[in-house]
Amino acid sequence: MTNTRKTAATSKPPASPRGGSRRTSRRSDNGGEQVRQAELLQIAADLFAERGYVATTVRDIGEAAGILSGSLYHHFDSKESMIDEILSTFIDETLAGYEAVIEQGLDPRETLEGLVRLSLSSMVENRSAILIYQNEARFLAAQPRFSHLGDAHRKFERLWTRVLQRGIDEGQFRASIDPKLVYRLIRDVVWTAPRWYQPTGPLKPERIIEQYLAVLVDGVTRHDS
Repeated sequence: MTNTRKTAATSKPPASPRGGSRRTSRRSDNGGEQVRQAELLQIAADLFAERGYVATTVRDIGEAAGILSGSLYHHFDSKESMIDEILSTFIDETLAGYEAVIEQGLDPRETLEGLVRLSLSSMVENRSAILIYQNEARFLAAQPRFSHLGDAHRKFERLWTRVLQRGIDEGQFRASIDPKLVYRLIRDVVWTAPRWYQPTGPLKPERIIEQYLAVLVDGVTRHDS
């Protein structure tokens, strides 16, 4: 599943290596300005996650941030640009985290544990971005600007299924499992956790992670007698 790069609204943004994403914010080299943009993105992310992207207006975001809606355009040229930045950053950071786990060169079981652990750890700091990705990705991916969401989905699936297939090939995981089906199961179980997880509740993240690991990883691991 964390995560503003924009030009003036009158200029045509360059094509993104992500395959269609166009993130167009009026980014400043000023440190304070960058912090303010990050704050605005977090406010927008929380509103998109709570109310939905379509139902949230630029005025809603401005009111939550304590500024006039027109002032928001000093930082971002559209609501579209804001959700694009939120999702693109989350995807970039998640993929980088997954790749870092794989590059450690661990065995398949340890790698799968690392991927699950990293995904669940995101439910605290990236809760809103995860919910937006779950709720809005299918709708947004139908638009040319957001074609990179489909690319990201395929990258996630390819990365996880390769780890699962390697575990089968090396005899650590049960030969009967279907890597794609198992990936979808793990994805849905892990990325729905932010829906019910309450940071102020009695369940702490580490406790949740250990329970999930016990079920998800042990469930695919061979236990020969």
